[in-house]
Amino acid sequence: MLHQSDAEILFPTRVISHLRALRGPAWCALVDYVDLQGEESLEKQAFTLMMIRLDGCLTCHANSHRAMLGCTACAVQRIARFKGSDAELLAAYEQARSDIGRWHSNGTVPLSEQLPPAIQFRK
Repeated sequence: MLHQSDAEILFPTRVISHLRALRGPAWCALVDYVDLQGEESLEKQAFTLMMIRLDGCLTCHANSHRAMLGCTACAVQRIARFKGSDAELLAAYEQARSDIGRWHSNGTVPLSEQLPPAIQFRK
């Protein structure tokens, strides 16, 4: 069944709570904590960035299998099938939190998120 109404451009924060029961207690605690934070919080921004990286949101497009699944199913599948440990997922969250914090404090964008020089926009 096509879930186009669930597909968005980037990972939507409304999906966070759906990821809670997919891993162990540390993951559940992180999801619960982040889900309680405000939409503009560093924690929610970091979780969103982590999921954008894990889900590959930047390469998703309207005709892709991921988009046809919808964001909720895509994220649930990605977290449920993640081959690493919960500690690795928490480390990915902490890295995203650090990257978001650095971006807020001085505008530094991690190399992994930078556009190639030929695609950079003028100021």
